[in-house]
Amino acid sequence: MTEFVFFSGKGGVGKTSMACTTAVRYADEGKRTLIVTTDPASNLSDVFEQVIGHQITAIEGVPGLWAMEIDPDRATEEYKDRALAPIRAAFPLQMVQVIEEQMSGPCTAEVAAFDRFTNFLDAPAEGEEHFDVVIFDTAPTGHTLRLIELPVEWSRSIKEAEQGSGQTCIGPAAAIQDAKLKYERAVAVMRDTTHTRFIFVLQPEATSIKETQRSIHELQKLGIQTHELIVNGILPASEAANALYAPRIEMQSRYLAQIEHDLPLPTRFMPLLDGEIKGNDRLRAVGALLFDGQTVLPQRDNSAEFLATVYRRVTDPSDVLARLLPEDHRRTVFFAGKGGVGKTIASCFTAVWLAKQGYKTLLLTTDPAAHLGDVLGVPVGDTVTPVKGVANLWATKIDPKAAADVYKTRILDDARLRGRTPESVKVMEEELNSPCTEEMAAFDRFIDYASQDDWQVIVFDTAPTGHTLRLLELPMDWSTQIDVKVFASVDSTAADDVAKERFGDVIAMMRDPKRSTFAFVMYPEATPIIEAYRASEELKTLDILTGLVFANYVLPPEQCTTPFSRVRRAMQEKYLHEISERFAVPMIEIPLLPYEVKGLDVLTPLGRQIYGEQPEAIEKEMAQ
Repeated sequence: MTEFVFFSGKGGVGKTSMACTTAVRYADEGKRTLIVTTDPASNLSDVFEQVIGHQITAIEGVPGLWAMEIDPDRATEEYKDRALAPIRAAFPLQMVQVIEEQMSGPCTAEVAAFDRFTNFLDAPAEGEEHFDVVIFDTAPTGHTLRLIELPVEWSRSIKEAEQGSGQTCIGPAAAIQDAKLKYERAVAVMRDTTHTRFIFVLQPEATSIKETQRSIHELQKLGIQTHELIVNGILPASEAANALYAPRIEMQSRYLAQIEHDLPLPTRFMPLLDGEIKGNDRLRAVGALLFDGQTVLPQRDNSAEFLATVYRRVTDPSDVLARLLPEDHRRTVFFAGKGGVGKTIASCFTAVWLAKQGYKTLLLTTDPAAHLGDVLGVPVGDTVTPVKGVANLWATKIDPKAAADVYKTRILDDARLRGRTPESVKVMEEELNSPCTEEMAAFDRFIDYASQDDWQVIVFDTAPTGHTLRLLELPMDWSTQIDVKVFASVDSTAADDVAKERFGDVIAMMRDPKRSTFAFVMYPEATPIIEAYRASEELKTLDILTGLVFANYVLPPEQCTTPFSRVRRAMQEKYLHEISERFAVPMIEIPLLPYEVKGLDVLTPLGRQIYGEQPEAIEKEMAQ
């Protein structure tokens, strides 16, 4: 029987690298191996250095290994075609069109991706490829948990619809019975410890440990056990002579002891390497570290290359401030990027700095794995609360589940006030009970905040890029759905017009560079740069332009005093230049610090270091 291996973890911890390394090792051992990614911002092609895409593709140079990147858009079209095929054969065209429009909502894409993913958990049909091992390289944990919860929730949603209207937001219940059975089988496979393993990748850092603990607990509630850990990014002991790395090695040793105490699971350790993990040769060399007990890879001292390539790009501070400070209108600053690149850190020190310049600032996140409170060093809850220690700063996190409850209650109460029949309200309630409502409700809460006049600046710490784009596309999808509803139904109401105007205002704000700035955070390596560039290009299709880019974890050249640090800095030089070439906007460098960026006593001077200080703000602070 096929063995299933799931890799999960906080964004940026190295899940894809570890999953690809494992896949190559299994294939080299003679096992027919498939690696599949469910991450909307997939990077398998980058790691294997070949085109993969939405089909099972043989990996060149690794006999017995195949890969697939599930494309959410392709998966959605395939899913709709299958669900609607029996309907088209049995019902009039007008009815089919109404059902098809009902399935055009953003939630269909989520379940369609999972539907495609669950195909690999089923026994292969006659004529299909059989694999000895299927490895799933998943999206960052918060969204992975949503994905794994789907079979349970969709099964419940389908069952309720069968007893009511017979309609769900992912299609008619009668047409998706096979899907219901498939989802139930998927859950059973994920719970089967004899054939399924869950491996969490983490780094010796506070947020990574906390996220791993939370995710393991959530999986346990679904009856799914975690079996192994891979602790990645451990600094080599030889770097204790480096003034930058020495305090970080000491910090990591404390977190390694915490992992051993708090997460007593079989654990493998992976050192931080002096270069990227890309290409089959590199993956095999990393496999020797991960599986064979080898402790180091050969290093090369490229001091000459390092000294010859020190990169300097002059960014005019006034260009940066023009994209952060509010003008005649309130400004919303969106921080986006691959998981683990430091979006929360960038959003926090930016919000703290803006507040200290005297601007009334709201900092918020819709990321399911919200870490605002961890970075700020103060509690951040579901209600807007002043940040103690910083005048003019408030913070909140949008809890999707709590937002969904408020959203459902508001819509159903409004329907009753408008005189909808009990039968109509019941149908609406069935559709709102689908799990995709959480995503829509979270953005609805953001729109509430974005529509308020209480703030001069809103700093939005977003989820990792693939999911951020899904969220940003929601208002466009909703506007389309409202148009369809008004056209197709005699029950058009003023409420629809109000909602459409509300969404339209937010769309216009996001497209106006005087009122909003999209900032992409990345560290100077290939994968986060490519992901940010793809997302930036996709935003262009929505008429939203990137305004700033942040290069994070940049090694200060004067502190690169060892061969290891010189090699890493030389690698960064190349990618700093690539960021400059790809993004024709101001670039801000955030240095790697010898300590964690946590707490206002760290965020405040970091903001000043990055943005400077306006004279009037210094006068205000001295007067306080």
